Parts: sequence; structure tokens; C-alpha cells
Amino acid sequence: MGCGTSVTTDNKRRRLTTAMKAAILIQRWYRRYIARLEMRQRYTWNIFQSIEYAGEQDQLQLSSFFSFMLDNFTQLNGNGPDLISHLLDPVVDPWSDRERQNMYEQITVPESYSGPHLTFPLTVSHTNALLSAFKEQQPLHGRYMLQLLHQTKKLLKQMPNVIHLSTPYAKEITICGDLHGRLDDLLLIFYKNGLPSAETPYVFNGDFVDRGKKSVEVIILLFAYQLLYPDHMTLNRGNHEDHLMNLRYGFTKEVMQKYKTHGRDILLLVQDVFSLLPIATVIDNKVLIVHGGISDMTDLDFLSSIERHKVLYCRSCTVGPVPFLDSFTALPVRQPPREELEWKQVVDLLWSDPKSQPGCSPNTFRGGGSYFGPDVTRRLLERHGMTLLIRSHECKQEGYELCHDGQVITIFSASNYYEEGSNRGAYIKLGRELVPRFFQYQVSRNTRKLTLTQRVNVAEGSAVRAVQEKLFSHRSELMAAFQQYDTSNSGCISVSEWALVVESVVRLDLPWRTLRPRLARLAPDGSIDYQSCFEDMGPGQPIPQVTPNLAETLYRYRTDLEIIFNIMDKDHSGQISIEEFRQTWHLFSAHLGVEVDDRAIDELAKSIDFNKDGSIDFNEFLEAFRVVHKLDVKDQQQGYPGNDLALAQ
Repeated sequence: MGCGTSVTTDNKRRRLTTAMKAAILIQRWYRRYIARLEMRQRYTWNIFQSIEYAGEQDQLQLSSFFSFMLDNFTQLNGNGPDLISHLLDPVVDPWSDRERQNMYEQITVPESYSGPHLTFPLTVSHTNALLSAFKEQQPLHGRYMLQLLHQTKKLLKQMPNVIHLSTPYAKEITICGDLHGRLDDLLLIFYKNGLPSAETPYVFNGDFVDRGKKSVEVIILLFAYQLLYPDHMTLNRGNHEDHLMNLRYGFTKEVMQKYKTHGRDILLLVQDVFSLLPIATVIDNKVLIVHGGISDMTDLDFLSSIERHKVLYCRSCTVGPVPFLDSFTALPVRQPPREELEWKQVVDLLWSDPKSQPGCSPNTFRGGGSYFGPDVTRRLLERHGMTLLIRSHECKQEGYELCHDGQVITIFSASNYYEEGSNRGAYIKLGRELVPRFFQYQVSRNTRKLTLTQRVNVAEGSAVRAVQEKLFSHRSELMAAFQQYDTSNSGCISVSEWALVVESVVRLDLPWRTLRPRLARLAPDGSIDYQSCFEDMGPGQPIPQVTPNLAETLYRYRTDLEIIFNIMDKDHSGQISIEEFRQTWHLFSAHLGVEVDDRAIDELAKSIDFNKDGSIDFNEFLEAFRVVHKLDVKDQQQGYPGNDLALAQ
């Protein structure tokens, strides 16, 4: 009996020991699995953020080019100021407020229109009708859109640059960050937190538009609630409440698609409204809310005194070369000292980012604004008797982030910003004690159906393909740099040499060694077959192929060229006239010091007007650069000096 009991006990112990070992092995495997997923999530996040900021840097360089044109050219063949104003000034508006009112009053709403009807002043029933209509994908008629913008402009004109709010007893103020045209996120906030009202006041901290597909609906709701509750609905300006940003990131195109008849008038009025948005909000004299951040120059008293609608902040960015105009050498934009200081401080409020190191330095990652350290935050808060800075401007995986010893909070309200499942959105509630409470959410259409691994795979695949496109668009430069290291012409270089070249050419601060397996193949000896960078390494749609030099350059800077085209296309018809084309080439040629007479420009315009309809669409516009490139190559082959208007090196 005793021996049997002993054997049974030993067997149980062995089984228990085996089970524990198995559990430990499973636990170790799971931890490694989660760690690998976390690593993939982190570098995917770095990819998305680096590419986003690189695009913003390109945008600021383009803005600087336009600023140079506005500030340094006074005459171009006797038509300088009018031409430049016509082409480049984003807020040229010949209509007075009274004329605008007469214009929208003359617009007839057809009986077939089934969307919401607005009368002013607005009531709760109007905002409820807007909510219901947008949930059902019903648009707001152009007449009401213009009328809403006109009323919003009148209200904003009466507001100061810095809004001061207070938290009455037992009331909380809700602060939301970037929405970027995500209507679903806005509706989810309203569902979870309550609709705007005297009992539920809100501060929306800029970047209402661009990137998302429902920017129009987002601003309609925000402006409508601001008109309904002007003391309880505050809208700060963000860096995307700007004409040139809207051209690049989609809001302009969205307006023209949704309002084909009245789109141009709506866009002009929207820019007026954006320019009048307040630039900061202060709660109980203790909490400062700005879109981007601050710098060591930020002076709230000074900012309270400027005429904010006259500060076109894109003109104050650091002037540098515009990449697709190789011979462009920028000169400093000379402005009166006060105007220059106003521009610099507004740029800092809208574009800056916090950093962990002390001090203040130019924000080279974005190309505008400043990096500000904890010491800069502490000094500004102490100077104004404040305790907290709330800002937005940066997507965070959890929807919010604290830094600078808790004195700076970043809040971001657009969930799934980079890709489905990439991040949560969040908002803050501040009560009388001014202790922030965070509320997170994620709009879930397909996310809940995916496992964690599937979500990571989707986001990572999208990010890697974006990097592959970057490599394709820099193919010529990369090949030339690779070949400098490949002295034996083997087609292979070391991993460290490959990573060094890619970083120096593409200029994205990414973990290239970690990404290497997704971007390039190894040779049998462990070196990298660098030509494999330009092959489609993964499943999905093939990466677009581009040929070296001009076509590659056009592909890389297609967005910049499209923005220039859209600025010339003042009526947003998708076409520019021969006269507009001629004037634009005069602008470029005068700046670059190249003599081009009208006859040559007319011949160029006729040669690319393929359908001979007297106007040029965007593809024909790109062809102009190809034609110039061909002429440039021909001149070089014949020994003539190259045409400085050519885009390719």
C-alpha cells in the first residue's frame, strides 16, 4: 500500500513539474511574441510619423518659395504685382461681406433637396438635423454652407486672439485634439461625452480638416455648435487651417468634389474663417491650450495684440531651397521687425513640438516652429502664473501623452490616424480642480474583427510600402551612392553601408537595419543586393515604376507641382488657360534669371495642349516640364548652356 501511494505521488509530481515547465515555456514564448509585435508596432509608427513630417517639411519649403515670390518681385514685364497676387495670394477676395450675403441669398434651393434647411440664428433642432443628415450621408446645400460660413466669420471677428474660459462649480470643460476630417470620431465623442451645450462646454484644438474624407461635415458641425453656443464652444486654429496645407492634404479637393457649383466661393470664405480663428485658449488663468506648442520667444501679451487675420504664418517659415527647382537660391524674406516677430510667434504656436532635452531649437523634423524643452515650458508657465500646457499636433498611440514632468499634455482625437488600428483617440475633461481626466476610444468598423497580429500586419504592410515608394522616387540618387561603395561592381555592399546610404539620401530617421528584410535581399555572403531595393518585395499592388532623372523627379515632386497647378487654377476647374500658363512661366523664368519670350512660351503651351481646346490639364502641365527637359538635354548635347528651367539634374 505504501509503495503504491509513493508511486502515485511521484507521478503527480512529475506531471505537475512537466505542466509547470510547459507553462513557463508558453509564457516565455508569449512574451517573446508580444515583444516582437511591440517592436514591429514601434518601427511602423516611426515610419508613418517620419513620412508625415517629411511631407510637412516639403510643404513649408513650398510655402517659403511662394513667400519669396510675394516679397521680392515687384515687377514682371509690367504685370508683376497683379500677376503674383492673382497666382499666389490665398486670401484674395473681391467680395465684401454684404456682397457675399446677397450672393448666397440669390441661390435657390431646389424642391428636390432633402437635406437639412438652416435659418439663423441657429437652434438645437438645426444642429440635430445636421447630425442626422450626416449620419445618413446627406450633404448640406451650398447656400446653407455659405450662409453658415458667413455667420461664423461675423462671430469670429468679435473674438480676441486668446480666449479666456472658466470652470464654474461642478462643471467640466472637454478638450479635444486633431480630428483631421474624421467625422466618426467627432460623433463618437459627442455620443460618449454629450453634445455641446452650456452644461457640456468644449475646446477643439485645431486641425479640423485634411487627410480625412469628411472634413466638410466636421467643420459644419463645429461652426454650427459655435454659433449655437458661442460662450461654450471654442475652436483654436491649427497648422492645417491654411490654404496651402489644404491644397496638399485634401480639403480643397474635397470641397470642390462636394460643391461643384459653389466650391470656389466656399473655399474663399473658409480661408477667411480659418484666418480669424483664435490662436490660444486659457482656462481659469492656469491652463494654456495651443495647437502646437511654444518657444523661448512666446509672449502671450504680445500675441493678444496682433491682427491675427493678417498673419499668414506660412510666409514666416524658414526660407530654403525648393527641391524640384534645382537652381533656386532663396534670399531672406525681409519684413518689418514687428510683422516678422508676429509671424514667428504664430508659427511657434501652431508648429512646435516638445522635446525632453532642455533649451529651444528650430524644429528641423517638421521644417517649421521650434523644439521646446522642459525649462522653456517651466519659464513660460511661471511667467504667466500657469500650471499646465495642453497641446495637440502629434498623433499618439494611446491618444494622449504627458511630458515635461506632467506640465505638458498632448491630446489627439483622430483614432486609426495612420492605418486601421494604428492608434486610439482621446479627449480630456478638466474640472474646477484642473486635474485632467483622460477618456480613450477607437472607432471600430473592422478593427474588432482583426487579431492583434492581423492589425500589426496591416499597419506594417502599409508603412513598408510607403518606404518602398520613397526608395523608388530616389532611385537615381541611391544607385549612384550605392555604386560609390561598390568598387568591385559586384552589385552588393555591406549592410552598414546600405543603411548609411539610404539614410543620407532618403533622410527619414528610421531603423533601416530592422527594416532591411522587408526592403532588400541578402546575397549568399551576407552583403546586400542593393538593386533589390527597387523590386516589389511583398504582396499587394506593385510599386509604381519610374525612370531615372526627369520622370523620377516629377514622380517625387508631383504633389508640389499639383499644388502649383491648383494655385493657377483659381476656379478649380481642373484646367488652366494658355494665358495663365504663360504668366506662370514668366514668373519662374524671371525668378531664375532665364530669358524666355512670349513666342517661345506660346509654342510650348501649344505643344502640350494635346486636345487643342485652349486650356491645359494637370497631365499636360507635367508634360511642360518633360518638354523643357528634352530641350535642355538637346542643348547640352550641342554644347549650349543648359536651360535653368529644367527640373532634372
